[in-house]
Amino acid sequence: MLNRRWWDAAMIAVSLAVAVAVVAGGGATPTELAVAALALLVFAAAYVGIARRGLRDPRPWRMPLFAIACAVALALGCAVQPFFAIVQAIAYPLVWVLSSARRPAIAGSAVVALGVFVGFAVFGGILEGGWPSLAALGAAVTTAVFGFAFAIAFGLWIWSVVEYGEERAHLVAELTAAQGELEALSRERGAAAERERLSRDVHDTVAQTLAGLTILAERAGRQLREERTDAAADTIALVERLSREALDEARALVARTAPVPQDSALSDAVERLVARFRDETGLAIDLELRLDAAGSLSRESQLVLLRCLQESLANVRKHAAATAVRVVVEASADGDARLEVSDDGRGFEPSAPRAGFGLDGMSERIALAGGNLEVTSAPRSGTTLVVRLPAAPAGQAVTG
Repeated sequence: MLNRRWWDAAMIAVSLAVAVAVVAGGGATPTELAVAALALLVFAAAYVGIARRGLRDPRPWRMPLFAIACAVALALGCAVQPFFAIVQAIAYPLVWVLSSARRPAIAGSAVVALGVFVGFAVFGGILEGGWPSLAALGAAVTTAVFGFAFAIAFGLWIWSVVEYGEERAHLVAELTAAQGELEALSRERGAAAERERLSRDVHDTVAQTLAGLTILAERAGRQLREERTDAAADTIALVERLSREALDEARALVARTAPVPQDSALSDAVERLVARFRDETGLAIDLELRLDAAGSLSRESQLVLLRCLQESLANVRKHAAATAVRVVVEASADGDARLEVSDDGRGFEPSAPRAGFGLDGMSERIALAGGNLEVTSAPRSGTTLVVRLPAAPAGQAVTG
């Protein structure tokens, strides 16, 4: 609607059509030709000086001034040549394009229609013998009203289309902005989830191993001070082995792979973890494995079981002061998994506030896997921790 090239082409076509009709029609006096030429010149000047500039630089005063100029041009032109009414095809649309609202556009269209009415009334001889000619007046009214009604109907339709397009553009802009915000929130949430996952992994792997190394280093120091060199050498060898494992775990975290033993046998991984805990603490651990159906467990379930076992044993070492621990790991034929760790230590009140991250992190990890955690404990009555994990969806099972 605001492409000036199309309006220029339409203006040239209408002007040529009017000029050809006036000249080729014949019968026009030199005065009528001069009036028609003047009318066409007024209309062309109004378009070039007002309307064409208003297409790029809309201002409130342009439309009323253009409507008045069009009314003058149509009154002059239609008074000598009815074909001049074709100019309405350009005048009315431009009035609507230059308007900022419906009411000004309707008022401007009424001004243009008034010019058409005056021109046709004069051309038809509105006075005959001192009385208005009803035929001439009716023709003038009919022509003006028809053009005005068509302009209003067409203008309102175009206006509704434009408003609909603007509304859709506004909605699209809002939707695009909302999608951008959603993407940003998703990225932030994903980053937060990744940070939490990395925190859990660091806590469950490197941090636990480093805690064990600290205890072993303290033991080696005591043994050296007591001149128990053979025992100190054994402890230092264990420190070296655990240090290598910590390095492997750190590399696995950097590579974003599961920092667990590379073989797929869950039983071997559990036995290795329990054996290391025995070496570090000297506690008696009763291990019971029921993993005949372990091949149906997903890699995620295996990882959760190992991490929960690791965290549970770490809690026993740090807080329980236990003398015996019992560990049960089982997998059912339908893919469910269960871990139970119980000790005869000092126990605690599960509902009391906790300062550590271990149980909370374990609970979050289990919840993400769709399982549940049960903790049964009381002061001086030991602690039992039970983890239950559901079967993995089809296609996620790990064989081995």
